[in-house]
Amino acid sequence: MTPPPALTRYRTLIIEGHQGPGRNRLVAELAHLGFEVRHMPPALHHLDPALPYRELLAGPGRLAVDGNLIAELVHGPLRRGRSRVTWIEALDLADAVAERDGAMLHLTTSEATEAATAYARAFRTLAQHVPVVTLDVGEPGRPIRAPVSHPSQLWRNARQLTIG
Repeated sequence: MTPPPALTRYRTLIIEGHQGPGRNRLVAELAHLGFEVRHMPPALHHLDPALPYRELLAGPGRLAVDGNLIAELVHGPLRRGRSRVTWIEALDLADAVAERDGAMLHLTTSEATEAATAYARAFRTLAQHVPVVTLDVGEPGRPIRAPVSHPSQLWRNARQLTIG
């Protein structure tokens, strides 16, 4: 995937969303365009999840951060029932990125999942504070899987049904 030329106008990019080869190619191409690429550790800071981001944003130069703060905001409630990142922390990050002439990159694919819907909702909210650029990093040539179908409760209990 080739990043859109519009990305070069930003000084700061926070990359969030779909994980996979498309994301890895995008990060490599941003490095080729002169962005200093930083990868955030998978574990969030235990007291202040946004602290490593604020420290990076305080530095000079063009910066692309392969992040996971918004991922926690999305996946935390889906996996554990709650997020370790608050909306206040996410919006503070968005404001800091905007002040640094930046944008959030929302990486998507054509798959419709609960997480994809949650990411879309999160980025609609963040877009009120920072430019959001949505990029489809779908994996060309890979088969599209049908969603897993769950058998109806009616069919699971078919032996218990009585007619009459």
